[in-house]
Amino acid sequence: MNVEADIPGFVGVHHLKLPVRDLARSESWYGRMLGYRRAAEFVERRVLTEVVLSHPAGGPDLALRLDPGRAEVAAGFDYFAIAVPDTAAIEALAARLEALGEPHGGAWRGLRGWLLPLLHDPDGHEVRFYTIEEHTSRAPGEVMRMVDPQEDAEQVRPAAP
Repeated sequence: MNVEADIPGFVGVHHLKLPVRDLARSESWYGRMLGYRRAAEFVERRVLTEVVLSHPAGGPDLALRLDPGRAEVAAGFDYFAIAVPDTAAIEALAARLEALGEPHGGAWRGLRGWLLPLLHDPDGHEVRFYTIEEHTSRAPGEVMRMVDPQEDAEQVRPAAP
């Protein structure tokens, strides 16, 4: 049996889903901060329970599900990182967030690319961004290791005031 031949093929992330305490507040934040717009909505028993947001410049769709209890438990965790093309794009994003007065961790040199961490949505979910552009090459099968991301990372620009 050829295990490699049996591995399913994937093409990317279809969508991300987050539990939220207030759909309108979260939808507004993702729209204002990142440019997301409503693409679909789900109504259950005559109550709006979920909205799906799409980004006009691509990227993953984002589903926001009304679930206050899970939103509370999930606060502070970074479930995903949204891909951006390169350091110029991550710098532009950092500048946009700063102009909007939204605190974040600045752009950092990460394990393979550059990242922008510590942006938190209204429910406290950490929304991270990571470049597709890499600064490190690796051999096939090589496992990269970062012992302490904040100690090992090199900050590209200072964090927002």
